[in-house]
Amino acid sequence: MSDLEIRVGLIGAGGNVRNRHIPGFQRVDGLEIVAVANRTVESGRSVADQFDIPRVYSSWRELLEDDDINAVCIGTWPYMHKTMTIAALESGKHVLTEARMANTAEEAKAMLEASRKHPDLVCQLTPTSTTYKIDKIIKRLVSEGFLGELLSVEVQALQNRFADFGGDLHWRHDRELSGYNMLNIGAAYESMMRWFGRGNNVMAMGKVHVPYRKNTRGDLVSVSIPDHIDILYELANNAQVHMRMSATTGHSTGNQIWFYGTEGTIYIDQQQNVFGGRHDENGLTAIDNPTELQAYYRVEEEFSNAIRGTEEITMVPFESGVHYIEWTEAVARSIQTGNRMTLPL
Repeated sequence: MSDLEIRVGLIGAGGNVRNRHIPGFQRVDGLEIVAVANRTVESGRSVADQFDIPRVYSSWRELLEDDDINAVCIGTWPYMHKTMTIAALESGKHVLTEARMANTAEEAKAMLEASRKHPDLVCQLTPTSTTYKIDKIIKRLVSEGFLGELLSVEVQALQNRFADFGGDLHWRHDRELSGYNMLNIGAAYESMMRWFGRGNNVMAMGKVHVPYRKNTRGDLVSVSIPDHIDILYELANNAQVHMRMSATTGHSTGNQIWFYGTEGTIYIDQQQNVFGGRHDENGLTAIDNPTELQAYYRVEEEFSNAIRGTEEITMVPFESGVHYIEWTEAVARSIQTGNRMTLPL
């Protein structure tokens, strides 16, 4: 099975599919992208011509009827992920689904349940993670006891931009297309789960600083997804995590993470340089993080290897996606109600 020919169909071919997935698939030996179905036949034809893809379908359902295809990459917005994933599995096709996993925890759980009904088929999510560079060194430092007992975490992800009043409506601002997803909170939690495990309860406050945006017709429409969020949640050992996410923080200091423990402190700066200090040391010093020891993006390779039975999915299985969507929905519900939410939902 290690030499199995993989024939991929693309359902949706937006920027991430064109810039990341297609080049990634093209680097895999014995894999061919054989078809594409985009929002229109014309846009699908444009992608097919650009990347030498032989077949263009007028709909994603038509693509799934092609028995020559044994794997699909779903690159649509989250609102269609559940429907397309379940249909693809029922068509006997392996599934790589774009992040974010789904609009709601209920949809994500349905996707996981469907995947378990087809154990012979591989299901994977595109990681939302932006922490490949530091993943391995953080896990190593934690496992070696650098921090001692973890006490608290501060995560700051501030986009260096001012509130764009009257700006364009992106799908990330549209609750129908994006569901409970907000900013990059799911990506941050995905990384935190790898380092410290899952949270058990969450409280949050959010603010919509830009309440109206222009749709494709130029009309102003209301926005209900927050563009500024503060989140507090607890880990299993009762350590407290504070996340601050914002798209309206012009001239901000950007991204940084602090881990505070009984024995040491770790700091990650905007460029993901790692600094640390033990309680008996005088401040923080740089910690070497050699490039050859860092993780890197290899989703299409991992997906293909899993189909061929030579590797297990670690970045990201559907189980992890359910956890980050469930946590994301808990954040949204806490913002809406003012209540603390207990996980799992």
